[in-house]
Amino acid sequence: MSTITDITSPSTFHSTLSSLPPSTTLIISFHTPWAAPCAQMSLILKTLASSYPPQEPPTVSFLSLDAEAFPDISESYDVTAVPFLVIQRDGKVLEKVSGSDAARVREAVERHAGKGGNTGKMGLPDALETTRRPEEENNTANEGPAAEQTNGASGGGGGAAGDLSKYAPGASDPATAPEMSSTQESKEELEARLKELVKAAPVMLFMKGTPSAPQCGFSRTLVGMLREKGVRYGFFNILADEDVRQGLKTFSDWPTFPQLYAGGEFVGGLDIVKEELESNPDFFAEYVAAPKGQGGMAAPEAQKEPATASA
Repeated sequence: MSTITDITSPSTFHSTLSSLPPSTTLIISFHTPWAAPCAQMSLILKTLASSYPPQEPPTVSFLSLDAEAFPDISESYDVTAVPFLVIQRDGKVLEKVSGSDAARVREAVERHAGKGGNTGKMGLPDALETTRRPEEENNTANEGPAAEQTNGASGGGGGAAGDLSKYAPGASDPATAPEMSSTQESKEELEARLKELVKAAPVMLFMKGTPSAPQCGFSRTLVGMLREKGVRYGFFNILADEDVRQGLKTFSDWPTFPQLYAGGEFVGGLDIVKEELESNPDFFAEYVAAPKGQGGMAAPEAQKEPATASA
């Protein structure tokens, strides 16, 4: 029976892909260790993989990798939630499945890889929905369904870094950046908008989700670092605007998120920010406007007009 290959490095992932013949159907499973539905997906895929006999060259191959450990790979497949399944052949994505619905996963795999044999006495388990970390669930419940699709300034206040709901903007808080619809823009128009966005606040964070409900561990970590340093910053939820999300990759010459700007200049992603702070603990000194551990919303005069309420 076929088995699932655990990817341990980007080089292993790329070498595995290049070693497979173009005819092989590749099943790529993205997971994280903290999301319970990922364990369910693992069981589903192990059951499915066991129904396909090993062949040379392989007709189907199953891969599994931690979405947060390899952000470049996750970003290239637009992974924004886990579990997340990608089916591809000859470098072309055939289908994507989000969630751990056993019926949907099996139908998708069999649609492109053909039917395997008997899945065994164990059968396929019932579905679980994709979930966030427990603290994200609490924060999202407080914010309401519109929270993931809004942009603005991060809030200020006290509390633990894991619970950032107290620092999220309220209805009366001005937005850092003007609300823009994601309609088609010319390249020049988008570049002009990005130039304004990166200067919308002295420190500007482009992240997945909002400070009170980050949608990836890297965004969560960077939010915590800014708060710990007492930095006042603005944020932009790139999941709410596909034009900005794709355009900023070229504008910054940086393929992944989060991205941090200071004084209108690109600083880098999480790893670069960590390196800057390790070499210079006072890297954010000129942007500190709150006691350590209480960083959050940029000052009102730093807000970008027109001011609109954020959920």
